[in-house]
This record gives sequence, structure tokens and C-alpha cells, in this order.
Amino acid sequence: MRILHTMLRVGDLQRSIDFYTKVLGMKLLRTTDRPEQKYTLAFVGYGTNPEHAELELTYNYGVDQYELGTAYGHIAIAVDDAYTTCENVKAQGGSVTREAGPVKGGSTVIAFVQDPDGYKIELIERKE
Repeated sequence: MRILHTMLRVGDLQRSIDFYTKVLGMKLLRTTDRPEQKYTLAFVGYGTNPEHAELELTYNYGVDQYELGTAYGHIAIAVDDAYTTCENVKAQGGSVTREAGPVKGGSTVIAFVQDPDGYKIELIERKE
């Protein structure tokens, strides 16, 4: 078994595609529009299945905002340099909610950014 994708409901599909591709450097892998069912999907990621898990961005026609609730935590992404990644996110208008630095009680460098819909993304520094 393996994770194929994680689905996030988004209020503005193009805004979310732009964030994940332009700010976080993912690729737009494919889109599917289902007018009869009133939704559009966009899959983004750093690679495709089966080698990589993907994010499925789901836009439901006419819904521009969601309540995230208290159960959602975050998506984690490995980065070479969390400090530089945070600077790049800010330079492109993205929101850094926790600046890069060591995790409390440890030495792993992490940071948190937020996508346009409010989803938290943890950046974990893992030098290759």
C-alpha cells in the first residue's frame, strides 16, 4: 500500500494552482473538468504516481471558501534549505506563519507556510 494523493478543497482553482506551482515549485500534472457534477480537479506535485504522491485540488463550482475545521494538521514537504524557501515564499507574496528554525527540543530545521485557502504546509529541511 502507498499514498496516492491528498485532496484539498479550494475556493479559487487558478489561485491555488499558481501557489503550488509558482511559489512551491510543483508541476501541474493534469486537470479534469466535470461540468455535469459541477467540479474541476487539478493534480499538482513534484512527480507523478506511482513514484510520488500528488495533491488533488478540488474546486466545487460556486464555493469560494471552506471552514478548515480543527482536525486538519498540515502537509509536509522536504526542502534543501528552509530559510531560503521561506524567503522565496515571501518574495512571491506567500504567507510564512512560522519562520525557519530548529524545532523546539531538537535540531531539525522546520518552517510553516500557508496556502491561499489557509492550509498549513510544513517545510522540513533535508539536505540531499
